[in-house]
Amino acid sequence: MELRVLQYFLAVAREQSISAAAQSLHLTQPTLSRQLRELEEELGKPLMIRGNRKITLTEEGVLLRKRAEEILELVDRTEQEVMQPGDAVSGDVYIGTGETDGVRLIARAAKELQTRCAGIRFHIASGDAVDVCERLDQGLLDFGVLLGEMDKRKYQYLELPARDTWGVLMRRDSPLAGQAAVSPRDLQDKPLILSRQTDNRSGLYRWLGKEPQQLHTVATYNLIYNASLMVDEGLGYAFTLDKLVNTTGSNLCFRPLEPKLELGMYLVWKKSRIFSKAAQAFLEHLQEGLRPQPKA
Repeated sequence: MELRVLQYFLAVAREQSISAAAQSLHLTQPTLSRQLRELEEELGKPLMIRGNRKITLTEEGVLLRKRAEEILELVDRTEQEVMQPGDAVSGDVYIGTGETDGVRLIARAAKELQTRCAGIRFHIASGDAVDVCERLDQGLLDFGVLLGEMDKRKYQYLELPARDTWGVLMRRDSPLAGQAAVSPRDLQDKPLILSRQTDNRSGLYRWLGKEPQQLHTVATYNLIYNASLMVDEGLGYAFTLDKLVNTTGSNLCFRPLEPKLELGMYLVWKKSRIFSKAAQAFLEHLQEGLRPQPKA
């Protein structure tokens, strides 16, 4: 399987048309069609359904598209890293993270490092813990930011000096808005909006004292902005982490949980990871910034 043919396949998947893909690739249509047939013969599976108006991918085609995108991204990154000048510390650092105010620590360290190494660029990919770990395992990320419990046997990690606090986002005219905090009893009969990445590791279900199926869940979300719109429209109460929604001057307010429920934060990376110069410089800079300073 050649990289060139994978690029051809992705062009067809993107354009949903062999003729349009051939034009974008500056190939003749018969040449592109032959390459695709040979790819399907090599894999022993049909990859696409050729309709009258457009091409759709088979289940195997969808899988190949995902893997081909990952392969070509990794090849491109490898070429860039190998081609970096010998003495220069420059290049790209890829970090995956969920929604957390702790990204400020990463951003601050990145800004400081760029004052010394202007050629370093940072790429932040947002996703839940499953997404981040999957991309870490595939070598598509240098680092991941994980909250709560994580597999310390699988990853090397650096504990970050930040903690996220769970709470509830609600309308200011809610019966609970007058309280300084909310308890499990307060939420027993309330419509709840939960993050899709909430699991037992977060401790939220233990705090509630109920299993997920016992809760009055009316919606789930993966982006807190969308959840805030649902709350504003009166759909329910959204569990979220603090400092993610600016409630100043809005119809919404945030109330922490009582008893308090916090999540630790970790920068993690694969134990077998060989860093680029840029990624190594970032890790060393972050470690140096977190090292206790000697007393004067």
